[in-house]
Amino acid sequence: MHIGVGYELVYHFPQPTPVLLMLNVHHSRAADIVVPDIMTVTPPVPITAYHDGFGNWCSRLVAPAGQVRIAGAGTVADSGAPDIVVPGAWQDDIGDLPDDVLVYLLGSRYCETDELSDTAWRLFGNTPRGWARVQAVCDFVHNHITFDHAHARPTKTALQAFQEGKGVCRDFAHLAVAFCRCLNIPARYCTGYLSDLGEAPPYSAMDFAGWFEAWLGGQWYTFDPRNNTPRRGRVLIGRGRDATDVAITNTFGPNTLLKFTVWTDEVV
Repeated sequence: MHIGVGYELVYHFPQPTPVLLMLNVHHSRAADIVVPDIMTVTPPVPITAYHDGFGNWCSRLVAPAGQVRIAGAGTVADSGAPDIVVPGAWQDDIGDLPDDVLVYLLGSRYCETDELSDTAWRLFGNTPRGWARVQAVCDFVHNHITFDHAHARPTKTALQAFQEGKGVCRDFAHLAVAFCRCLNIPARYCTGYLSDLGEAPPYSAMDFAGWFEAWLGGQWYTFDPRNNTPRRGRVLIGRGRDATDVAITNTFGPNTLLKFTVWTDEVV
């Protein structure tokens, strides 16, 4: 099957402003790209690109003063299969972890492992190691946090999400990531497109989605505490320690976001 993905962002900038963007389909899906999601900027400005320290594809530009439209659309081939579930996946001992995985055991800007460690071990210390323990974390987070756009804010951390019990998908993911790290399970934050393929209506307003991956049995597996069920049509954009590393845009100056549209649909 083919999945169409895309976005349109419209800003007003009072002055020329440098912008960093992470909006392209992740290189791990390169072989699946049918139509490249090439970024366009109106009015046209030069765009340069680079891979960051986590392997994400990032774009740089200097937005001119005035109204600026940033958009892109593409098509990705997808199997249509749901997220993989491997109940027998084991938890690797820390001494056996690859060097590049160790960073995903550490606390980060939005995942305060030092503040949540005692809570994590109290809640999950008696659960079976491995897949079952990560799923227990997802079950708890899914039931503990109420999804509510009105309680979204860019500064909310995992600890605050735990204390407040309300938030959006990034808050679900941050809390689950923090708990996993507290339990010595490497976990990394992910952002991308998540379609409603195979889901019953009503559908929520489309947005970029946040989920996470846990390292079990020598590889990364996808977990989604917001939905807490295997989903179809997931298209990755970026991975990192938390939302800091996979921000869709970073703007280095004052601006107003006038329009924000995201879509992902099966292409017939």
